[in-house]
Amino acid sequence: MQQRLARGEAAALGEMYDRFASLVHNLAHRVLDDERAADSVTREVFAHVWEHPETYDPKEGPLRSWLAEVTQRVAVQRLRDREALEQPLREERESTVRRASVAARADYIVHSMPAPLRAALDLAYNQRRDYRQTAADLGVTEDEARRRLRLGLQLLATAHDAGTPPGYRGAV
Repeated sequence: MQQRLARGEAAALGEMYDRFASLVHNLAHRVLDDERAADSVTREVFAHVWEHPETYDPKEGPLRSWLAEVTQRVAVQRLRDREALEQPLREERESTVRRASVAARADYIVHSMPAPLRAALDLAYNQRRDYRQTAADLGVTEDEARRRLRLGLQLLATAHDAGTPPGYRGAV
């Protein structure tokens, strides 16, 4: 069959396809778990056989084993290519979920913290007051305003810490 393929006999390719297409397709499907991708790999494998029949050496084993090896190689490469394309999307989704988790936790912390701390943070953050102005607006000492701001910020910092998985060093 290899000699007939080398001479360019399309009938030889047809016979090989009839005989081994199910093997090639099933192996590709097992690796990729995708019917359309398995069809594509099957076409690619038989195109390779048609274009490069000299790559098969009967001394190295049966044609069936060689076709299985070529199929495995092509299917695994296709799987690697697909995973390489999906990795950035997966990382982006994970980052979005982490940021949303941190934001939700921060919102929960702000709404559940004592009113004096929340009022101090509101003045400092939303109204752009420094600790002296915050103290005057709240009618407390400057030391008390600093203490409330520090405690409020420490509580908010736990939102970020809780949203970061252990061992993760990326920016959130």
